[in-house]
Amino acid sequence: MLHEELRQKLIDTALTMERYGLIHMSGGNVSLRVGDLVLVTPTAMAYETMRPEDIVITDLEGNTVEGIRRPTSDLKAILYILKHMDVKVVIHTHQPKAVALSLVADRLPLISTTLVDEVKDEVKVAPFTISSDEGMGIETVEHAGRALCVILKNHGVMAYGKDLEQALCAAVYLEESCDVYLQALSTGRPIAVLSREEADAEDAPRGYYGQP
Repeated sequence: MLHEELRQKLIDTALTMERYGLIHMSGGNVSLRVGDLVLVTPTAMAYETMRPEDIVITDLEGNTVEGIRRPTSDLKAILYILKHMDVKVVIHTHQPKAVALSLVADRLPLISTTLVDEVKDEVKVAPFTISSDEGMGIETVEHAGRALCVILKNHGVMAYGKDLEQALCAAVYLEESCDVYLQALSTGRPIAVLSREEADAEDAPRGYYGQP
């Protein structure tokens, strides 16, 4: 079986997404590009029952290379992102705070150091596209900018990055930031947003955070 250890990491990532309330049951998906192959979670399977052999491996055109399951129904959108952005991982969630924000705003501005550190920029809300359509990927690429996430209006989130950890952290901290922003909006008072200069200063290497 190809990439057995990586298959398990996809499942572990999905279970972490569920633990943080970003998905429920079989919602969302996780995908990882390895060279010209893509590992993806299968469609309509609960993550707690998933085993490494359930992960599907496809080529960049969506043809199954190895696997007994049908891949996620969002495969076309995922492949579009992987082919048009310099990322290795795509995570799709239905996280409720981000969906709530998409109903009342066209972006999540830079409201905190957390958003700068983990998501890298303000996050845009992309126009609604139906589930499983390649348009989800097209709109993600169009609205990505410098951020590691795009919010899909009335739907959920596409998070992406160089590896599973980066994409997962972006999704988790996006949800936290959406919660903060929605609470601030509910006061009816002006929102204090970081300037571009403040955000760039926060994002600059400082050399003392993290383990060597």
